[in-house]
Amino acid sequence: MISSLLKKVFGSRNDRLVKQYTAKVKAINVLEPAMQQLSDADLRAKTDAFKARFQQGETLDQLLPEAFAVMREAAHRVLGLRHYDVQLIGGMVLHDGNIAEMRTGEGKTLMATLPSYLNALSGKGVHIVTVNDYLASRDAQMMGRIHNFLGLTVGVNLSQMPHDAKQGAYAADITYGTNNEFGFDYLRDNMVYQVYEKVQRELGFAIVDEVDSILIDEARTPLIISGQAESSTELYLAVNQVIPNLARQEKEDGAGDYWVDEKAHTVLLSEAGHERAEQLLTDAGLLPPGSSLYEAANIGLMHHVYAGLRAHALYHLDQHYVVQDDEVVIVDEFTGRLMSGRRWSEGLHQAV
Repeated sequence: MISSLLKKVFGSRNDRLVKQYTAKVKAINVLEPAMQQLSDADLRAKTDAFKARFQQGETLDQLLPEAFAVMREAAHRVLGLRHYDVQLIGGMVLHDGNIAEMRTGEGKTLMATLPSYLNALSGKGVHIVTVNDYLASRDAQMMGRIHNFLGLTVGVNLSQMPHDAKQGAYAADITYGTNNEFGFDYLRDNMVYQVYEKVQRELGFAIVDEVDSILIDEARTPLIISGQAESSTELYLAVNQVIPNLARQEKEDGAGDYWVDEKAHTVLLSEAGHERAEQLLTDAGLLPPGSSLYEAANIGLMHHVYAGLRAHALYHLDQHYVVQDDEVVIVDEFTGRLMSGRRWSEGLHQAV
């Protein structure tokens, strides 16, 4: 009851934030006529002036109304697009490190130019994280025109880029790229021996597009840097000949050699399946007569058997992967896009 009464008197936290943001929007709108009177050169000069004021002690929050007003005017001159008040509020929400929910077509890409411009003034660099290389390239090209107009540099971080090109992309004031590339570059930077070999600089500010997909859905897929291959392809090929001779169980305790749990995405050999697999492996010359897959010396072979089972039972051509130029290319389960350069771990990729 007390909590309800306080909300009625003072408003909820969200209501108070909206009031604060609305007050800033009014301040930005007041500055608009003055920005419209500036020449292109004078508008561009605002960027250096903001950087100098930041170095002299002003905070980004203090610079926000003027910086947003400058970006709004620049976007109108370069692309003919003007940020609406609701986009100004969305930009403030992102600047504060919060999530702004916007529907498709409401101008998320344009809105993101506001906090990215503001935070780039600190000189620490801004990362804009998208879900694929196409969007990263498109947004960098389109929104980069506005940032370039205001004197900022824009880079795009794509997969398969040369080392020097990546360093150049990260040296830009604003860098567009995918979550996978930012993540893998971070991991690779932690494996180098010399500082000059790193591609990323000190991390500053990031904006994540499709945040629910990237931080929830795709977060289930770990980013793994592969080491050297531990075994030859011959063993994978030999085990691949054995797997089709094992029978799938129609139900968990039914007849057959292995059970597939589609929900958990796992495959388990039954007791009879272990015996059947051992016999088949022995016949193929892969397991010494009388030996068991449970013996320590045969753990590696057991690993190959399970990798083969998963490849046959759980991963299907043109659904989970495609074959291009005799290479397996993974299909992203969330977007349906091809994930060139990505590989499944623990021998699964080789088994597929």
